Amino acid sequence: MATSGSSSTFDLSPKALIGVGVGILAAGGASYLLYRHLTRDVMPQKWRRVGTVQRIHFFPVKSCAPLEISKPGVEFDCDVLSMSFEGIRDRTLMVVNDKNEMVTARVYPHMTQIRSKKVSASKLTFSYEGLPDLELDFEQLEGPGKDVHTSVWGVPMDVMPCGDRINTWFSQAILKKESGLKLVHYPYPKPVRSTNPRLKHMPFLRQEDSGTFNDATSFMLMNLSSVADLNTRLKNPVDALQFRGNFELKMDVDEPYAEDKWQWLRIGNDAVFRSVAPCTRCIFPNINPETAERDVDGEPLKTLRSYRLFNFSSPALGIHLGLRLPGKVKANDVVYVEDK
Repeated sequence: MATSGSSSTFDLSPKALIGVGVGILAAGGASYLLYRHLTRDVMPQKWRRVGTVQRIHFFPVKSCAPLEISKPGVEFDCDVLSMSFEGIRDRTLMVVNDKNEMVTARVYPHMTQIRSKKVSASKLTFSYEGLPDLELDFEQLEGPGKDVHTSVWGVPMDVMPCGDRINTWFSQAILKKESGLKLVHYPYPKPVRSTNPRLKHMPFLRQEDSGTFNDATSFMLMNLSSVADLNTRLKNPVDALQFRGNFELKMDVDEPYAEDKWQWLRIGNDAVFRSVAPCTRCIFPNINPETAERDVDGEPLKTLRSYRLFNFSSPALGIHLGLRLPGKVKANDVVYVEDK
């Protein structure tokens, strides 16, 4: 036992106590961060049905029309890179200008009228009014082996050119000129692009959710009940296609904006998705996909800004998804969310 004049075995001075407290808080904070990291993608044990997939959209070229598929019951493969259909992938093609800057329908609305059909496992045929059809074979791209240095919303990436013949056709369709634009393709087997900087604060978002040439993530879902509620506020109703989501959900029970609160979704038997961010909107939805005309009143963006702005600089409608389990999806598949 220590005497009153000797040093105690334990220093219980205020400074020491503060040090112990800080150490405990640091350890607790580290434990919490580790716990949050390990549990942030723990999938639900129970699911509840909320509706079915009414339509699936698939866009071979960023900003152009969805792929035309005539046969019913088509299944799409969902993996971490993107959605694919018999060898053709969603948004693996993109138009750039002579400075290798991304070109979209935000500036050239008539890009939405460039249509595509699948003619074989590696071939697409593009059509545009006034031009002969163009065939593109992914296995025989004409471009040289030199990378194109471009970016998607400020995030840099290297991609591959498709070739002069294809560049000429897209320049004619979009610019009405013989040159000025290039078509590039995504050559990687996995997502390589960094996360969009404006989404880095989203806690459940992973780098591999960035997809191909998508604005933000590989997949996006629209709740048709939300679109229907929006349409009650508009003079001229809009089609859900104007929001260019991959999945259009028909709810069993009409519930607009229910998707805002979902964290997990399962489509069909296998494909599981994490809701990683709300989809904030630019002027693109103001373009009529049938006519390529931009709404003169700035709708539906103007109305969305009046009640769906929240803490973002742009209004939100729809949700970005990150794939957590691969699987096949098709129209009429049942959609489930986590059952808490």
